[in-house]
Amino acid sequence: MAKKELFKENGEGEEVCKADFPPNFVFGVATAAYQIEGACNEGSRGASIWDSFSHTEGKIIDGSSGDVAVDHYHRYKEDVNLIHKFGFDAYRFSISWSRIFPDGVGTKVNEEGIAFYNNLINALIEKGIQPFITLYHWDLPLHLQESIGGWLDKQIVL
Repeated sequence: MAKKELFKENGEGEEVCKADFPPNFVFGVATAAYQIEGACNEGSRGASIWDSFSHTEGKIIDGSSGDVAVDHYHRYKEDVNLIHKFGFDAYRFSISWSRIFPDGVGTKVNEEGIAFYNNLINALIEKGIQPFITLYHWDLPLHLQESIGGWLDKQIVL
């Protein structure tokens, strides 16, 4: 089915535009930390289960990983400018648990990780983009997986 066929209105073939939605409708974009941030060995970030998985030979057909990804960690201002340029109202992003608590258990808060997310949030707000945060998006700190078995152990939520 062609794109225009999906958006036909009253059989007239009109395209959908932002004005067709209620004034309070929020248009946004979304990402996941591991898939976009990169900088896996920077900013005192700890390893996540995805780092281990993607570096295990044979797990990813082409051997790619999120080590660099699209380098959102270094290029977040450019990314925020693009979100603004395209007219989105919101950005849903996840916070990497390993970037905030490198050991996973909060023994030490990573100030560099906190600064990255604060800077990202501030850049969004400056452009009038509403931040929406996902606290966990499948990037468990590797230490928690190796030390207690990850989500299979009830200690993880205590």
